[in-house]
Amino acid sequence: MRKANIPSSFVLFIVFFCLIQAAFGQWQEQNSGTDVQLRGISAVSGLIAWASGANGTLLRTVDGGQHWEKLRIEGAGKLDFRDIRGFDDKTAYALSIGPGEQSRIYKTTDGGQHWQLQFTNHDPKAFYDCFAFWDRNHGIAISDSVDGKFPLLSTSDGSTWRPLAPQEMPEALPNEGAFAASGTCTTTFGEQDVWFGTGGPAARVFHSSNRGKTWTVATTPILSGAASQGIFSVAFWDKRHGVIVGGDYMQPKNSEKNAAYTIDGGRTWRLSRQSPSGYRSAVTPIFDPVSRDHQPTLLAIGSTGSDISTDGNVWISQRGEEYNAVSFAGASGWAVGPHGRIGHTEFSLHFRLNFIPSSTPVPSELF
Repeated sequence: MRKANIPSSFVLFIVFFCLIQAAFGQWQEQNSGTDVQLRGISAVSGLIAWASGANGTLLRTVDGGQHWEKLRIEGAGKLDFRDIRGFDDKTAYALSIGPGEQSRIYKTTDGGQHWQLQFTNHDPKAFYDCFAFWDRNHGIAISDSVDGKFPLLSTSDGSTWRPLAPQEMPEALPNEGAFAASGTCTTTFGEQDVWFGTGGPAARVFHSSNRGKTWTVATTPILSGAASQGIFSVAFWDKRHGVIVGGDYMQPKNSEKNAAYTIDGGRTWRLSRQSPSGYRSAVTPIFDPVSRDHQPTLLAIGSTGSDISTDGNVWISQRGEEYNAVSFAGASGWAVGPHGRIGHTEFSLHFRLNFIPSSTPVPSELF
């Protein structure tokens, strides 16, 4: 029999594919004690995580998800908490979304037994979608555009939130806004940088390198034009490298123009060569604490499953349940979704072949 001539790049890709499949454990569903839509998740450690969702739902675990404690804020039973950020087992911020006074920010410092209302939006046109933090006392929150501007909030003491008036910021397009799908429409890095993504008439990424004092904006190739289309999640793992995912939530199986990556801090964006397998509402970098490799594995999730990548350019589809948001602390991760769904997984990459770079060519005949 004639010996087939198989390209070495093809062999490397198949080996990598098998390893990455093994590294990504399946989600193990946990009992959340609720059946509401969950869209906020914040992993603090392998034991501690906070989650949030509709009908005033706030949850906390301190034992790796064996038990989820349902928390309560007086008078907030009708709010939709789309974003949450925990810093330890006692301290967390929660953001509820909606027009006018439905957009609020609360904070707890005693494990969720008591919550302080730190901000209530009084602008009927504003709609706060998500927030992000540089540290436990410094954060920023993003609203949909109002009259050509993006209302912003910031805190510098962890107690009070004030409107942030940038010295310079490009105008918003009519009806341009962010998406409150997973609490990841904005992200921070280091001590100064922040990015947020938009959708609707255009899919753009705004960036500030000085905590929101001045901003630049870049147009991306992500699908846009309709109110349901655009960038749903932004992630950066250093000042230069980042990814965005999204698409069209009204057509969740559509994989057209739903992911892009940058290597220059968000000034330019390149469409992924092999896209995630559908609309994706959240993306996160995962770092293996055992490996010395500082290149993360990227995980994107959505209503039709999940996908993984090493560089944001080529994505490998994973089967799985519908999830809205995802968060990792080291190798421990949680994802949340509809009907109170919470999944947990352990991601181990210490055995990944270090000689397979992220730029390994993938034969075109595979796709």
